[in-house]
Amino acid sequence: MLMIGNGLQGTLLGLRADVEGFSTLAISIVMSAYFVGFLGGSRLTPKLIASVGHVRVFAALGSTISAVLILYPTLVDPVAWTVGRVVIGFCFCGVYITAESWLNDASDNEMRGKALSIYMIVQMAGIVTAQYIVALGDVSGFILFIIPSVFVSLAFAPILLSKRPTPDFGQTKPMSIKELVTTSPLASVGMFLLGGIFATQFGMSAVYGARAGLSVAQISVFVSVIYIAALLLQYPIGWISDRIDRRLLIIGVSVLGGAGALLAIFNDSFTMLLISAALMGGTSNPLYALLIAYANDYLEKDDMAAASGGLLFVNGLGAITGPLILGWAMDAIGPWGYWAFLAALMFCVALYAGYRMTRRARPVTETENVPYAPLAPSSTAIFAEVAQEVYIEAEEEVLEDAEATLEDETS
Repeated sequence: MLMIGNGLQGTLLGLRADVEGFSTLAISIVMSAYFVGFLGGSRLTPKLIASVGHVRVFAALGSTISAVLILYPTLVDPVAWTVGRVVIGFCFCGVYITAESWLNDASDNEMRGKALSIYMIVQMAGIVTAQYIVALGDVSGFILFIIPSVFVSLAFAPILLSKRPTPDFGQTKPMSIKELVTTSPLASVGMFLLGGIFATQFGMSAVYGARAGLSVAQISVFVSVIYIAALLLQYPIGWISDRIDRRLLIIGVSVLGGAGALLAIFNDSFTMLLISAALMGGTSNPLYALLIAYANDYLEKDDMAAASGGLLFVNGLGAITGPLILGWAMDAIGPWGYWAFLAALMFCVALYAGYRMTRRARPVTETENVPYAPLAPSSTAIFAEVAQEVYIEAEEEVLEDAEATLEDETS
């Protein structure tokens, strides 16, 4: 229900802003404001939880989200919407952290990996469902703003009525940005560039669709294809990454995504737009987890969770700047600036990965890669830490089995 609410407000604001005649630059500022709030929430929510507890934080932030969603259609102004998006971003990050830490505490070691996968599927399903709800209503009215408010309000119930004791909250060990960049320049630069890509897909896809003359129904299908492809290709790309040099896969995936964006520039049929959306979504989302896995190849196990949190922060910085640059590009060259921007970022990731291959040898043999952990772009540091715990445990089990087999053969 939270992801339906978040998916609705992201697409809906872009469409409504176009109806209200906001400039592309104004819309891009509104969209980037969400990630400003998200970064703030990632820093302050752990302190709030430690101070007043999970339940109160979840209730306070969730009710604030509902209030802001209702205020959007009553305060149709770029400045008001920008402030609202900062607040919404802060609050959504906070409820994610609260829910994810609770989920982690409620799952034992045997179930945590399955819970992680289901959580990812639920996230994507919520965003995709939201796109089809948008197509059912009038973006110039009030109803579509009330629906996400209702969904977010209903999402309180499972947490507020839970009898399970609130979990102990442990904060992720920090890692400085300087240490992160020194450890893995490719992962750091790649995550910054991906931040711009994700912000474009999440916040500006509906704006592009409206400026390109697509109907609301077509925009809904277009946006949903991005996330469906992301879910379908996440695990196949992860399976491959555990068996080859990850930098080669990063280059291949980035080039494929960039080529997909170029296809839409040279062919404006709706079918081609969907193919381009699938290629971009299906490569950019797995690339996010792929870069985290690559960074882990150079880290000690105790540093993996901290590095993941740092990479999420770098990704957030890119997400703030991405829509601002895109807004300028779309004003300068029209709607197709959307695809040109995505293509440029993907090709930059590929080029930098190729450059890094000339500067550093492969760290491990193909049988020693740290396991790939599927992560969604909306992840928080808590979710990243849980993912690392799951896959470190899996790696340890594999090593134990291998040692046991070796001992049997020796005896």
